[in-house]
Amino acid sequence: MIKAAILGGSGYTGVELMRIIHLHPEVELVWVTSRKHAGKSVTSLFPSLIAYDGLNFIDPSDKAAEQKVDVVFTAVPHQTAMNAVPHYLAAGAKVVDLSADFRIRNQAVYEEWYVKHTAPELLEKAAYGLPEIYESRIKESRLVANPGCYPTSTILPLFPLLKEGLIDSQGIVVDSKSGASGAGRGASVALLFCEVNEAFKAYKVGQHRHTPEIEQELSVAAGNGVTINFTPHLVPMSRGILTTSYSKAKEGVATKDVLERLEHAYKKCPFVKVLPEGSFPNVAHVRGTNFCFIGAFVDERTGRVILVSAIDNLTKGASGQAVQNMNLMFGLDQETGLNSLALFP
Repeated sequence: MIKAAILGGSGYTGVELMRIIHLHPEVELVWVTSRKHAGKSVTSLFPSLIAYDGLNFIDPSDKAAEQKVDVVFTAVPHQTAMNAVPHYLAAGAKVVDLSADFRIRNQAVYEEWYVKHTAPELLEKAAYGLPEIYESRIKESRLVANPGCYPTSTILPLFPLLKEGLIDSQGIVVDSKSGASGAGRGASVALLFCEVNEAFKAYKVGQHRHTPEIEQELSVAAGNGVTINFTPHLVPMSRGILTTSYSKAKEGVATKDVLERLEHAYKKCPFVKVLPEGSFPNVAHVRGTNFCFIGAFVDERTGRVILVSAIDNLTKGASGQAVQNMNLMFGLDQETGLNSLALFP
């Protein structure tokens, strides 16, 4: 049995991790931390997690947090993670980091968009945790940088097409819509019901911190530097991401070619479903699952490839993908504990 711990368990990714771990036949949750809720029972904060009745949140400094575990999920903000991860690695645990601290390989790029990095020696050692692309690296790594939600929904459709040269690597436009849980569980006026309900807005236009992460991976696929326009939007739903990207098709590329390339790239990937021609994803169909649904259309009138993907930002976009990565790190089938069907309607 794999002994697991969660550093930062009181946010949405933390509660989702606990829900998934409970369904995992090979994992036991040993401890979970929360500075704000230390001493409180998990069920007092999340009554839905009735299976954890008797488990209390502990402070990260508590001696109980030094209990040896096999894997630590660090579900804390950037900067907090980079200060904690070296400690757990030194203690012999494997780490799946859900923050942004180890996703960007170039230290200067990370510091341009975030803060000064205090553990830069780990940047090259961390595997970027997109199993559909980096499975072999993840299997060998002790530190996995779990991708962001927007990057997951953007990279999966575009990566195979850039790699095979079906689309132009320049001029890519990415338009994403996310539910309110993507902003985290912290109190914010902008996320109050009356602010979000019946509203729809773009935010952090041209400035979102997931931009360099997306560009990094698309550049790997293209074999040259890729710069994108990325615009996120907040929509009045609790969870889910729908991402639409627009890129220039290479001459002669048709919808059939794009779908065949995507199907070939992901034929052995259990959590990516390429939809048939004429079908496009709906976030409701992936809610609560670890799936990414992808649809494609080549607009011959404009010469553009239009890709549409849907994920649950808390599952494939965070905690589900973290467990998928953990499975690979411990030699398990990557589907273990992740076979739940969508919460529909």
